[in-house]
Amino acid sequence: MTLPPSVSLSEELAGYPILDIEHPAVIGRIALNGAHVMEWIPEGHDPVLYMSAEALLEPGKPIRGGIPICWPWFGPHPTDTSKPAHGFVRTMIWEVDAARETEKEVEIVLKLQDSAETKALWPHAFTARLHVRMGASLEVTLQTINTGDTASSMTGALHTYLNVEDVRKISIHGLHGTQYVEGRLSPDKRPQHGTVVIDQEVDRLYISDATIIVHDPKWGRELVIEKAGSLATVVWNPWIEKSKRLADLPDEAYPEFLCIEAANAGEDVVTIQPGHEHLLMQRIDVRKI
Repeated sequence: MTLPPSVSLSEELAGYPILDIEHPAVIGRIALNGAHVMEWIPEGHDPVLYMSAEALLEPGKPIRGGIPICWPWFGPHPTDTSKPAHGFVRTMIWEVDAARETEKEVEIVLKLQDSAETKALWPHAFTARLHVRMGASLEVTLQTINTGDTASSMTGALHTYLNVEDVRKISIHGLHGTQYVEGRLSPDKRPQHGTVVIDQEVDRLYISDATIIVHDPKWGRELVIEKAGSLATVVWNPWIEKSKRLADLPDEAYPEFLCIEAANAGEDVVTIQPGHEHLLMQRIDVRKI
């Protein structure tokens, strides 16, 4: 694979390849471990994605921060808790399928196919591609193709960590009038009235396909988050006590980030027929206020 001039492949750690993007419109990083978008800095803006200072960059380990891919299940496995939480693709090495650039952006496509290793965890044939378009906007699309001869059902998410100046000072717009469950899998639906604020641990799955706006007055910007192929939006912040239980997150880091996740989860289970595909997309834009 020939990479365009703005993209280079490096190994910050032995056996851990990372795509470094240095383009006039954007700076970015994507780890092949998990097809994980680690960094996106559009020209003229501060970093948009949060990365934990204690994130583990080790083959076979998930990365705390950026955009982990949860697939083909979200949260714990529904029937076998011995299987990894949030599926298996976020800890596997993907291959570069395509890379191109224009004057305005860089596009990277990463690919993962089923193997004996994946079928031991999930008995279905598939091809997954992550399409990343990075410039003034960041658009990430998980394309899942059923290459088998039977239907397969899946859940998942683009588990996006967003940098904020202070999560206690931001407000989240676009979810008024929707319903959510706390703790993701709780059966009790609650109504959302007005904007969402973070003043405690929040782990909510909203039934919504709406665009979300994160208003960050301290940094003087708004993050506009659109999506497609998703009827669920997860809003997550571990707050004080849970942060202390997460070994790869500094205890006092919780004010620095917010997760807004385009998800297929809860009642939004996707069934893909043989030869068909599903696209889960999230797009982020930054605007100054």
